[in-house]
Amino acid sequence: MPLSEHEQRMLEQMERALYAEDPKFASALEGSGLRTYTRRRVYQAVAGFLVGIALLMAGMVAKQVWLSVVGFLVMLGCAVLAVTGWRKAPKPGEQPTGAPHARRQARQKRSMMDRIEQRWQKRRDEQGGQ
Repeated sequence: MPLSEHEQRMLEQMERALYAEDPKFASALEGSGLRTYTRRRVYQAVAGFLVGIALLMAGMVAKQVWLSVVGFLVMLGCAVLAVTGWRKAPKPGEQPTGAPHARRQARQKRSMMDRIEQRWQKRRDEQGGQ
């Protein structure tokens, strides 16, 4: 269920406040989602690879060639997923890199965020002084 407009605004305000108060912590949180997702994907691929080995062995013991082939294909697919997920995973403390236009958008977005943060800080200062 999507958030209501009021909830979205409140969430955005909290994010801006967090970024204004501790930008280093906020930037560390930004990249953790992709790193966690890719790590989970690699772990799932390793588990699938082990299932593929079990299917391959079961097919050999039961003398069912089709089961061994399915096990091999599962192993192959999981190995490809693990390797591609491992290569795409950003290193700790590193920002995920994208296409040049994505970096340009991020730069424009950052300047917009700077303006929003300045407005937020100004409002906070005005309210604190009254």
